[in-house]
Amino acid sequence: MMTTREAFDFLEALKNNNNTEWFHSQKKAYEAYKKWYHSTIAAVLEELKKWDPSLEPLEPKNCTFRINRDIRFSKDKSPYKTNIGMWFTQDKSQKNSPGYYIHYEKGASFIAGGVWCPEPEQLKKIRKEIEFFYEDLDDIVHEKSFATQYKSLSREEGNVLKKAPKDTDPNHPGIEFLKLKSFTAAAPLADERFLEPDFGKKIARELAVLKPLNDFLRRALETEE
Repeated sequence: MMTTREAFDFLEALKNNNNTEWFHSQKKAYEAYKKWYHSTIAAVLEELKKWDPSLEPLEPKNCTFRINRDIRFSKDKSPYKTNIGMWFTQDKSQKNSPGYYIHYEKGASFIAGGVWCPEPEQLKKIRKEIEFFYEDLDDIVHEKSFATQYKSLSREEGNVLKKAPKDTDPNHPGIEFLKLKSFTAAAPLADERFLEPDFGKKIARELAVLKPLNDFLRRALETEE
């Protein structure tokens, strides 16, 4: 089977030859890459299930992304992705279900989790949960292992409202959480980490730190109106 180093070499070659003609000429290499991709996901998933039993129904095929890019609304018409994504979530049928994410991109790899860009009704439920139980979320992000590895919830540009959400008390003690549009946490990952022995076990342990956050978000989304 293809090694991790060979998988990265394949992506680098694809980056330099991002066209359908070259890709179709590399069918055998791509099939080997896909086997590596599914095998790597399986290794992480096996370990992650030990930390989060809600993932038990998942199979590696449920955690993949297509290599084809959606270029309909993009100025970049390169047909293929040259990064790797692995997404582990309890319910793939529900858009924006809480989960765990691994991303490989040369020089920009990371791990993350939570809910990204929830739908309006989902956002409403999450904010309602925070309004009533912000202390729970505050405890989660200040827990030592979470604070050490992920610092806090992501507050990148565009993810934070300038003012309190509509119909929300601007003096609410959880206002900094309530102003968020997405509820995720991320940590950078050195590319070389993917080459480590027992990568699946080590990364699953680091992702598992996000389980309390996912549990809080899942609780919010499962609440009946």
